[in-house]
Amino acid sequence: MSVLDGIAAALRIRGIEAGSSRRTPIVALSAGVLDEERRRCLQAGMDVFLGKPLTLDALRNALGAAMVLRSPASNQN
Repeated sequence: MSVLDGIAAALRIRGIEAGSSRRTPIVALSAGVLDEERRRCLQAGMDVFLGKPLTLDALRNALGAAMVLRSPASNQN
């Protein structure tokens, strides 16, 4: 991304959503597969982390998990 990296974008999105019932699903896709990279992405508010190389099944599962996290039933807590 030319203006923001993924971490900064996630933090900005979560900041905009703060105090509302909105939650945009965010899936991280990174060549950096170290635990530190995964932790930074999740702490920034990303819902799911995927490392490269990516399989179609992994992408389907990640998108499904992100949508479950976004569903109104999961936001009632």
